[in-house]
Amino acid sequence: QAQLVESGGGTVQAGGSLRLSCETSERTATTYAMGWFRQSPGKEREFVAAISWKTQSEFYAEAVKGRFTISRDVVKNTIYLQMNNLQVEDTAVYLCNGEIPQGYCIPGSCHPGRDWGQGVQVTVSS
Repeated sequence: QAQLVESGGGTVQAGGSLRLSCETSERTATTYAMGWFRQSPGKEREFVAAISWKTQSEFYAEAVKGRFTISRDVVKNTIYLQMNNLQVEDTAVYLCNGEIPQGYCIPGSCHPGRDWGQGVQVTVSS
């Protein structure tokens, strides 16, 4: 099982920006994508964004489309989530998710893969 190490959470005012990073300790030949989910108190975990390692195909939840951008560095085995124009409703623990198999993603959503990071807190104040 891969180890996922996240960084970059914090507190910003509404309208501000943050950049999250997640490094994976390994990628296998069957790994299709890696991405981010988020969870806030009293809510279910929800998909945020994912990216394919090979094709760079990007998948975004409707709530973040146009504000968040996901990217990857294949040399560093790292994905990034650039979050702009953050809103109070974006406040959550953001969890990196790895080993998303092909077929798990459709436009607007991905089912989670096998591996999870510890999560980083993102807090947006009004």
